[in-house]
Amino acid sequence: MDFFDELNQLTSAERDYLLGAPIITQASAGKVSLPSYVAFLGQAYHHVKHTTPLLMACGARLPERLEWLREAVAEYIEEELGHQEWVLNDIRACGADAEAVREATPNLPTELMVSYVYDRIQRHNPVSFFGMVHVLEGTSIALATQMAGIIKGGLGLPAQAFSYLTSHGSLDIGHVEFFKKLMNRLDNQADKAAVVHTARVVYRLYGDMFRSLPLSV
Repeated sequence: MDFFDELNQLTSAERDYLLGAPIITQASAGKVSLPSYVAFLGQAYHHVKHTTPLLMACGARLPERLEWLREAVAEYIEEELGHQEWVLNDIRACGADAEAVREATPNLPTELMVSYVYDRIQRHNPVSFFGMVHVLEGTSIALATQMAGIIKGGLGLPAQAFSYLTSHGSLDIGHVEFFKKLMNRLDNQADKAAVVHTARVVYRLYGDMFRSLPLSV
C-alpha cells in the first residue's frame, strides 16, 4: 500500500471526529448563521497566517537527504503567501470588523493546533508539518466548495465573502495530488510515523476548533 493511502487509513477515526463537529452538520443542512460563519473565518485567519512561517520553519530544518522535499516546500511557500489577507477580505465582505479579528486572540484549540505543529517541527521531526497539510487540504476538498455554496445560498452574502472557501476548495484538489506524490516518495519509517502522528493530533485539534465556534440558533 502506498504511504498516502496508509495515511488516510490510519487517520480515519480522527477524520470522522472532525467531520462530526455539530457546526459542520449544521452547515451541511444550510443552517449556518452569519455570526457562526464570521467566527469560522476568524479562526481560519489565525491558523492560515502561520502557514508560510510554518513552511519556512519546516524547510529550514529538513536534512540534506530530503532536499527534494525542501524544494517542494519552496513551491508551497510561493503559493500560500498572503492567503490570510483573503480571509480578512471575506470578513469585510460579511460586514464584520476584520481589524478586530486581526488583533484578537484565537480560540484555544486554534492556538494549540498552531503551537503543536511549530513544536513538532522544532523539537521532533520537521516532516511532521505534512501531517497538518494532510488535514487542512483534505478537509478543504471534502468541505470547502460545497459549504461555500450552501452558506452563500442561506445567508445571501456576495461572492466576495467566500474567496477563502471557494479558492481553497479548487486549489487544494491540485495540492492534494502534489501532496500525494510527496508522501509516496517518503522512504524513512520515522518520517512516515511523524506525519501520521501529527495528522492524528491536528485532526483532533481542528475538530475542537470547529466545536469552539458558536452554533446557529
